Amino acid sequence: MLAADVPYHSPVFLTLALVVGAYIVGMFPTAQIVGRRYGLNPTKQGSGNPGASNVYRLGGRKAGVIVGVIDMLKGAIPAGIALLVAGRPEAHAVWVAAVVGHVWPIARGFRGGKGVATAGGAGLVINPIVGLACALVFVATVKVARVAALGSLSIAIAYPVIAAIDRSPGWEVATSAGVAAILVVRHQSNIRSLLKRHENRLDEANPTAA
Repeated sequence: MLAADVPYHSPVFLTLALVVGAYIVGMFPTAQIVGRRYGLNPTKQGSGNPGASNVYRLGGRKAGVIVGVIDMLKGAIPAGIALLVAGRPEAHAVWVAAVVGHVWPIARGFRGGKGVATAGGAGLVINPIVGLACALVFVATVKVARVAALGSLSIAIAYPVIAAIDRSPGWEVATSAGVAAILVVRHQSNIRSLLKRHENRLDEANPTAA
């Protein structure tokens, strides 16, 4: 059967549409758009990462929170739609697609953010219990260490572990581990800085901030 012969209501077409849609939503340049309203360019200032923590350091709490919330919605909304119209396997595929869209956006030369908020938003919708537990891990870690990257790495590792403890199906745990691997890969520079104790703290003023 040719691709053109696949009916629009087929499961394959629906899954493909959901995955492509999630990738496109994931590409939305939240940090750049919010940054411009504050006279900032997070891709060239601070750490150079278009994410909530960099915008927070450059533009303050309000700017950082706005970016974080919208980036979470980039994962939560596609995952929620997938759960409603398809099922859990499709929602997990959408989870990965939204994170990949944020991290490696084709529209910006595959140079995106680190994917934590987008991954967290989708993970919270897919499994609220595990997602809330990870949110507590993040808040506790950042509150103590004041290092956003450490909090991000902690929830990346915690999600598949907590999902396994919660007796989620093996394929769901494996998918969450795959998402965690993407986050860890994108945090390689942060890991090196943490090992050297050079990682920026959230309460440290950045000299490049406007």
